[in-house]
Amino acid sequence: MTKVPSARSVASLLVWRKDRLPEEERDYLRRLCDQEPTIALAYELAQEFATMARERTGQGFDAWLTSATTSGIAELDRFARGLTDDRAAVEAGLTLEWSNGQTEGQVNKLKLLKRQMYGRANFDLLRQRVLRAA
Repeated sequence: MTKVPSARSVASLLVWRKDRLPEEERDYLRRLCDQEPTIALAYELAQEFATMARERTGQGFDAWLTSATTSGIAELDRFARGLTDDRAAVEAGLTLEWSNGQTEGQVNKLKLLKRQMYGRANFDLLRQRVLRAA
């Protein structure tokens, strides 16, 4: 009996690079897109957006927004409308070479350590753990 993938795992397949997917998952995605045109459209739009984000080619952002909002897929429409709420930041993220990813990673690591120690230790121990983790 074949295990049916969860909605979350199918959604992750839609944004992965096709060349990095294992052959079995690539075949599954191909069959899924062949059987359901809505999923094929969602896959195409997700790949376009992921490519814009990876390669910082945000010049096509307006065309992508139009395609996403007129696709008839409620989730993509909601996502696209959410991006327009902070349009300047999204366009900067899709076009500029600078990123605050390193800073966000450090903040995330600090918050993780703080949550792990919540109510168990004082500031001195937290400081030691942060310095050791660095």
